[in-house]
Amino acid sequence: MVTTLLTLGCAMGAGAQIHTETIEYRQGDTVLEGYLAYDAALKGKRPGVLIIHQWKGLTDYEKKRAEMLAGLGYVAFALDIYGKGVRPKSNQEAGAEAARYKSNRGLLRARARAGLAVLEQQELTDPKRIAAIGYCFGGTAVIELARSGADIAGVVSFHGGLDSPHPEDGRNIKCKVLALCGADDPHVSAKDLAAFEDEMRQAKADWELVEYGGAVHSFTDWNAGNDPSRGAAYNEKADRRSWEAMKQFFAEIFK
Repeated sequence: MVTTLLTLGCAMGAGAQIHTETIEYRQGDTVLEGYLAYDAALKGKRPGVLIIHQWKGLTDYEKKRAEMLAGLGYVAFALDIYGKGVRPKSNQEAGAEAARYKSNRGLLRARARAGLAVLEQQELTDPKRIAAIGYCFGGTAVIELARSGADIAGVVSFHGGLDSPHPEDGRNIKCKVLALCGADDPHVSAKDLAAFEDEMRQAKADWELVEYGGAVHSFTDWNAGNDPSRGAAYNEKADRRSWEAMKQFFAEIFK
């Protein structure tokens, strides 16, 4: 894991000064708490990247990803979908919390947009160059953000669910879409993949779907263990390749 983190974050030079802070904000009456990271050694506005967490809420994992993105020269904000202090401890709790938002896509979009507003309002963020990335549950959420018609440059879904209760909402997509999936992910069915592809075609979206052979769910999560027979496991190659795919995607949309 250490080697992987060093490889993925190698753009953090000796002169980088990664500033981090916790930001409290609201969506309606709900208090939320996100995590901001940027390189204070850089001057001027820069692209912003919104990060949406996996099903256990905002954790050290997303915070580390925010710091890695800051090291690449972006303003990164890891938002909070669930609410301040709502951090599921077990898979059962996480499943119940995630289901609340998957069954209410309007609320999920509203929480994503609240986090997007925080990122847009940062002094160093170039509001015309913003993307969103998400992991697992967050991968679903960034696609929903795109389906909401958010005026951003692109979204990247890492091993996220691509299903939609309202596929006609694909016509609202304004940004580019990159979906990065494990080819052996038992949580993303062939039916859902086909439906996603059809939705993107019908919407005439600018989209790309990449599948990584041998990878299952949570392939970027170094905390997911290494036993793919469980359906969720870390895969170093897929993690590295998907991170590079994201970087290339950003190079295109932020030029």
